[in-house]
Amino acid sequence: MTLKAVVIAGLMAIASIGQTLPALAQSGPLRLTITDGVIEPLPFAVPTFTAETPGAEALAADISGLVAQDLTGTGLFREIPASAYISQLGPFGTPPAYPDWRAINAQAVISGAVAVNGSQLTVKFRLYDIFTGAELGQGLQFAGTTQGWRRMAHKVADAAYSRITGESGYFDSRVVFVSEAGPKDNRLKRLAIMDYDGANVQFLTDSSSLVLAPRFSPNGDRVLYTSYESGFPRINILDVGSVSQRQLPTAPGEMAFSPRFSRDGSRVIYSLANGGNTDLYIGDIGSGASTRLTSAPSIETAPSFSPDGSQIVFESDRSGGSQLYIMSANGGEPRRISFGDGRYGTPVWSPRGDLVAFTKQNAGRFHIGVMRTDGSEERLLTSSFLDEGPTWSPNGRVLMFTRETQGASGTSQLYSVDISGRNLKPVPLQGGASDPAWGPLQP
Repeated sequence: MTLKAVVIAGLMAIASIGQTLPALAQSGPLRLTITDGVIEPLPFAVPTFTAETPGAEALAADISGLVAQDLTGTGLFREIPASAYISQLGPFGTPPAYPDWRAINAQAVISGAVAVNGSQLTVKFRLYDIFTGAELGQGLQFAGTTQGWRRMAHKVADAAYSRITGESGYFDSRVVFVSEAGPKDNRLKRLAIMDYDGANVQFLTDSSSLVLAPRFSPNGDRVLYTSYESGFPRINILDVGSVSQRQLPTAPGEMAFSPRFSRDGSRVIYSLANGGNTDLYIGDIGSGASTRLTSAPSIETAPSFSPDGSQIVFESDRSGGSQLYIMSANGGEPRRISFGDGRYGTPVWSPRGDLVAFTKQNAGRFHIGVMRTDGSEERLLTSSFLDEGPTWSPNGRVLMFTRETQGASGTSQLYSVDISGRNLKPVPLQGGASDPAWGPLQP
């Protein structure tokens, strides 16, 4: 896909924790122009947030630093270093000296303040459009605990990102994945969850049995995954808060795998192998009742719902090789959408509804790619010895996937890439990791 867009900041309402500060003047929009995957990052400044109470200095520095890190990490923004400033911000709420910031080519300035009262933390911020000389949007205030300072920083960054780009953010989100340890021929795997940037890793299972393909529920409270604890693949559902789990029912001899939640979280679509045939089924989580969706003498797997839940995209070898198909979520005759050279798999529908991401194997290389839902405008974003299993950020801007290196000592690592094909980078984690699944923005 050729990306030709001008993304314009909308002065949209941003969900907040706490109260909305009084609005000042609204400005004309900041703009980021993205043409053919090449952009000029927007220069911005995040002076260290003001500490409004004694002892808040360290957190003020950490929060403003993480806001800057979130924005620069997108590849769409360039932070102006403090050494270039020719003036400082006044007390929080005081407009900046616009000519001084224009002189160093800042187009946006984020002002913030932090207050600590025991374990309680309050963070305020304002965003200024330097070009027009006015505040962009309303000031916001977030309240929480000092332990949750990273989330508040991510929320500030999400609000700033949204106002400048016109898109929703993705920083205050989590990713569930398979944490790996040990040699390549004897990997120990367990489910883990992390912030989008690799911080705050928590383990959800132990490594006593093989686990694969975790998937978040639409509101992020549950995780589906495939477990081999019985010796055969079965689908488990895990409550993230309590870390309690249960297994979805299957008959003896059946193998269930590759699950994914429906858009309302009440059902699960999955692959079921029985008697040498693998088809797609959809089951009700509450009652356990299931319905068969396909009945071809081929392997159907890796289903993914469209954003409105009316269709599914999946992988099938019914044409002789692994290709991508779309059909109604109620079953019916599927239509093929992939026609390029090579084999296609692990499709996942974009939250925006316009694209399908996939894994492609061709000429000894693996790729993460995207195409439109009619199969047109296929574009490969990566290429390596083994790239697989893409998952979308909540706003449909970024893909995360697994990259494995070659050889007996090869390891698996999570990477992310913008849908323009820019900004390919590893996710900073200790140890190996695979099978990422991006969750929604946290409430």
